Amino acid sequence: MHCPFCRHGDSRVIDSRTSDDGLSIRRRRQCPECGGRFSTIETASLNVIKRSGAVEPFSRDKVISGVRKACQGRPVTDADLAILAQRVEEAVRQTGLSQIDANEIGLAILGPLRELDEVAYLRFASIYQAFESLEDFEASIAELRADHARARVDDAAATASD
Repeated sequence: MHCPFCRHGDSRVIDSRTSDDGLSIRRRRQCPECGGRFSTIETASLNVIKRSGAVEPFSRDKVISGVRKACQGRPVTDADLAILAQRVEEAVRQTGLSQIDANEIGLAILGPLRELDEVAYLRFASIYQAFESLEDFEASIAELRADHARARVDDAAATASD
C-alpha cells in the first residue's frame, strides 16, 4: 500500500477492525518512511457475469432497482428494499464464489422478496423462473397458499402448547 503522503511503496498495519456489517476490514496503517498514518478499507470483490458475458461488480443498487419495479404500487419502503439487497448480497457471498451469474442473483432475491411482499414476489418470479403460462402462476399461488396453511397450523399448535 503506497503512502498517500510521500508515495513510499510500503506501509505497516497498526490496527485492523471488521466493519459493523462484517463485509469489510478497516486497517490503520503507518508509513515507515515519513511516519504518516492513514486508514484503508478492504473488501472482497464480487463480480456478476451478465447474460451477454460481460462482467461487472456486484451492486446492491442494481438489486434494489430491479426489485423496485416488482414492488410498484405495493407497501414496500426504501428501507425494506435496502435490507433485502443486504440479505441477497450476504447470501451470494456465502457461496464463496468471486463471480456469479446474474440469473443466480435473481434467484437469490426470490426468498427474501417472498417474505417481504407476495405480490411483488409473483411479479419478480414470473421473470426469473420463466413463467410461460397461467398454470405456472397458479402453481406458485398454490404453493404460497400451502405455506400460509402450514403457518396457521404451526401458530395454532404453538398457541395450544402455551
